[in-house]
Amino acid sequence: MENQNISKVMQILEKHFNFKERTTLNRMRENPNSFKILISCLLSLRTQDKNTEKASAKLFAVADTPETISRLSTKKLEKLIFSSGHYKKKARVLKSVSKDLIKRFDSKVPKTKEELLSIKGIGPKTANIVLAFAYNQQVLPIDTHCHRIPNRLGWIKTKTPEQTEKELEKILPKKHWAGFNGVFVLFGKTICQPISPFCSKCPVKDYCPKIGVKRSR
Repeated sequence: MENQNISKVMQILEKHFNFKERTTLNRMRENPNSFKILISCLLSLRTQDKNTEKASAKLFAVADTPETISRLSTKKLEKLIFSSGHYKKKARVLKSVSKDLIKRFDSKVPKTKEELLSIKGIGPKTANIVLAFAYNQQVLPIDTHCHRIPNRLGWIKTKTPEQTEKELEKILPKKHWAGFNGVFVLFGKTICQPISPFCSKCPVKDYCPKIGVKRSR
């Protein structure tokens, strides 16, 4: 697909999805706190956004720094983040990450991808979310929606989110990078769903070849 069409699709979607309706993590960009964004991202893995918001609020009311989280008992931490699901594993990760930040980074969240990925428990998507949302760096956080939909639109042909990130960096105009994650996550949850997407009410259906779509509504 030509870059002109990519920009057109992005412009339509950016108008269609109101920023205020975007995910908890996207809304946190308005008043960024790098540690809270990192922790909320770790809580968001494999759960719905409403659960991320609930667990984050409960946790941050009690502990919102590496020191306060590392001092919490594992049982207390698990109880606070229970609504996020996979709470036992997430509690271990939150404690480990907090201790690593204290020990290696003077309790500050790093501003480079290399340093973020050196912390056990932080993967490429989480690292990019921190860089983009907390530090306003030009990177592309790629989740399942951000990986699936560009392939469905025919922009790219990739098999992993990591490949998608690299290919989108080549073709997506940088003026759209900041809003890409927020727009595509909402688009993927409401209309361009994994199975049987709502093609009949899709605002960019005229630009979509529906690659891989076997059934739609």
